[in-house]
Amino acid sequence: MPTSCAPSPPVVYHLRIVLRGVSPLIWRRVLIRGDSTIADLHAAFQQVLGWTDEHLHRFVIHGKDYGSSRIGGIGFHDDPRRVRLADLGLRVRERFLYEYDFTDGWQHDVRVEQIVPPELGRRYPRCVGGRRAVPPEDCGGPWAFQELRQRHSALAVTQRLAEIFSAVFNTIHPRCPRCRRAIIDQYRDELADLLRWARADRFDRRAVNGHLRQLNQQASNTGGAR
Repeated sequence: MPTSCAPSPPVVYHLRIVLRGVSPLIWRRVLIRGDSTIADLHAAFQQVLGWTDEHLHRFVIHGKDYGSSRIGGIGFHDDPRRVRLADLGLRVRERFLYEYDFTDGWQHDVRVEQIVPPELGRRYPRCVGGRRAVPPEDCGGPWAFQELRQRHSALAVTQRLAEIFSAVFNTIHPRCPRCRRAIIDQYRDELADLLRWARADRFDRRAVNGHLRQLNQQASNTGGAR
C-alpha cells in the first residue's frame, strides 16, 4: 500500500510590505503563519497598514489573482477562505502584489524575507516593524498624495495650527466657554485633518499589534488561523 503523505510542518512567513510610488517610504514588516488563508492575509494587511477595508482589493501571486469578491467588483476563481499561504509555493526573496482601492490604485510590493518555524507560545500575525502612516483614504492616489504631503509640510501644519489656536484664545469673550466652543466647532474638520497630517510620519506598532490580537481572537473563535 502507498505511504500516506505526512502533513507539512507549520511555518511562519516574514513579509515586508512597501507602498509603491510614495517617498519617503511607507512600509511594514509582518509575521504570518503559513496556514493563514488569503482572507486572513487581507485582514491582517488592512490592520498592519492602517487602511479601512472600504474598497476592493486583490493579490497577484505567480500571475494569478486572489481576493474576496464583492458585489459590483471583480470575481475570483478560488475561495479566499480555502487557499492558504503555504499552498502558494512562495520562496524566500519572492515578491507578490497587494493592490487596494482600484480607483486610487494603492499597490504594495510584498517580499518574502524568511520562512521559519513558529516560535513556541507566540501568537500570529504579528507586526515587527514599520514606518509612517498610510495616505488618507480617497485622496486620489500616489501623485495626489505626494502633492498633499508637500502642501501639508510640518512647517505649514504647525503654522496653521498656531493660527487656529490664536483665534480660539483671542476671542471677543475669552472667558466664555460657549464662544470658544463655537470657534473650535468652526475649525473642527480642519483641525482633524491637520492633526492627521501632523502624525503622518508616525507608526504605532504597539497599537497595530493590539488590533492584530483582536483579529487573531476573532479568527480563533471561528476556527481560523492562529
